[in-house]
Amino acid sequence: MKFVIATAKPRNPLVGPSRLRRAGRHGASRKAQRQQARQALRRDLNHAGAEQHGP
Repeated sequence: MKFVIATAKPRNPLVGPSRLRRAGRHGASRKAQRQQARQALRRDLNHAGAEQHGP
């Protein structure tokens, strides 16, 4: 008696690596955007303070 086992459909070999490296949209994350905004604000405030107290 022979047993026939149906094999699964072959998987796309490119999907696994792309999922591991968190493939997705390009650009900075929200955390990075918030950090850049904080740095820009601090830079602007320091620059404004230097203008008031400068020669």
